[in-house]
Amino acid sequence: MAHTSYMTEEGLANLKKDLEQLTTVERPSISRQIAEARDKGDLSENAEYDAAKEAQGLLEMRIARMEDMVASARIIDESRIDTSQVQILNKVKIKNTKNNQQVEYMLVSESEADIKHGKISVGTPIAKGLLGKKVGDVVSIKVPSGELSFEIIEISL
Repeated sequence: MAHTSYMTEEGLANLKKDLEQLTTVERPSISRQIAEARDKGDLSENAEYDAAKEAQGLLEMRIARMEDMVASARIIDESRIDTSQVQILNKVKIKNTKNNQQVEYMLVSESEADIKHGKISVGTPIAKGLLGKKVGDVVSIKVPSGELSFEIIEISL
């Protein structure tokens, strides 16, 4: 079983909805594709059959991973989150100390991460570097492109 996944009620509901889509729509669709390809004859030279079987394998892996996430999910009680230090579900405004550029991220579980909406996984190097820090702290975070230094400007919900 996977490690515990902390998420919001909304995140868990979305995960369950995605899982249902995969099991009730995608899985039968791939089964039909395999059956159609099988009906076309010689399987040893049937690229459609091979592609459908590979797609089925990938789908089953995704379903298994999502089922593990649902099984290990723990809902975070948002009413108990405080803003004295950075923790999951906080919005953190940080300033790059080199160029003074400010960005705001919300720290969320891996399954809820969405960089377009400013939500980063608590497993990312930046989030790991920010966890437990307070407003005014300056943190040095090792990222693939080198080392970045950020000052924590604000922590909010």
